[in-house]
Amino acid sequence: MKKKLAAAAITCLAGFAGSSQAAAILYNDFSSTAGLQLNGSTAQAGNALRLTPATFNQSGSAFSSSALSLDSDASFSTAFRFRLSSAGGSCDGQGCGADGFVFVVQTNASNVGGIGGGIGYFGIPNSVGVEFDTWNNGQGDNNSSNHIGIDLNGSVDSAALAEVTEADMNDGEIWSAWVDYNGVTDTMEVRLALGAAVSRPTSAMLSYVVDLTGVLGTTDAFVGFTSGTGAAFADHDILAWQFNTSYEPIDHVGGVPEPASLGLLGLGLFALAGSRRRRG
Repeated sequence: MKKKLAAAAITCLAGFAGSSQAAAILYNDFSSTAGLQLNGSTAQAGNALRLTPATFNQSGSAFSSSALSLDSDASFSTAFRFRLSSAGGSCDGQGCGADGFVFVVQTNASNVGGIGGGIGYFGIPNSVGVEFDTWNNGQGDNNSSNHIGIDLNGSVDSAALAEVTEADMNDGEIWSAWVDYNGVTDTMEVRLALGAAVSRPTSAMLSYVVDLTGVLGTTDAFVGFTSGTGAAFADHDILAWQFNTSYEPIDHVGGVPEPASLGLLGLGLFALAGSRRRRG
């Protein structure tokens, strides 16, 4: 009951922020991480959410502190900006720095998976992840150190994979990404573009058909990010994030008015408590 009510408060606040009514999560930056559960090495770093620092053998994650109710067919749309910088440690012949991060939809509350090539995602069941992978782990990565992939049930051997050719994701530049799941067609699409002030590309870089409800076993899910480092490392920073609980593609990452809804979660809960008793 607490989780359902908290999720409703998040959605309500998103509406006050001027975004779509379906926007359950909105961070224009991470000057506040209210509404998120941070695990392992993940911490606030200035106005960024630093999933893992540029240090050996780290694993971290950040998930919504409450489960969100997706549409009945489990549809959603999300967009975020990220920057991978200070790459160091070992090199794999294609570049230095590792291991990347994963956007995750899962049902197991707030947790974190394996370090290194596990990208903080390995071992999380009942989950779908979209990896932004910066290390060549061999055949499971299609021998690529710069790719995106769709992962299922805690496995980092991607069910679908696409090479990123525009630039090296470890280049320290800002990137924008979009993940959309249409539960009517069971289609997940991933888009990626270099830069912050960019609009959602018309064509998807990666598309995959998956029954998300079948994987999760429910339409209530925790959403967030995981990351890991091993013998190679980088600062893995999420800079802005919006998540809609319906298939409603977002044109521009962070393009909705301030303030960030989850940053106001505490204030929203206090206000609602005063008018409707305590929510928990």
